[in-house]
Amino acid sequence: MSITLKVDCYSGYKAEERPRRFSFPAAAKESGTARSADVLRGRTHEVREVLDQWYGLGYQCFKVRAEDNNIYILRHHTEQDSWTLDAFRREGPHEGTA
Repeated sequence: MSITLKVDCYSGYKAEERPRRFSFPAAAKESGTARSADVLRGRTHEVREVLDQWYGLGYQCFKVRAEDNNIYILRHHTEQDSWTLDAFRREGPHEGTA
């Protein structure tokens, strides 16, 4: 799955320190996930917590829980300064929510 995202980040001591919210643009590019992408287009999600983050050659990934309690893995391609959705997992209600 590769869906282009628009990501708003917190920038502290460095740029793009961590994602705060992300959205699926109306003209999102996707490969092999047309039906899923149609459902997600135009939606914006607030990042509730960053669960993990890791680095690779030319990219940085964030595993986040959004306000819908689902888990998303967001990849920041540092040289292109672009973001994609690498993975998604639907979760049940998160502990402590109604």
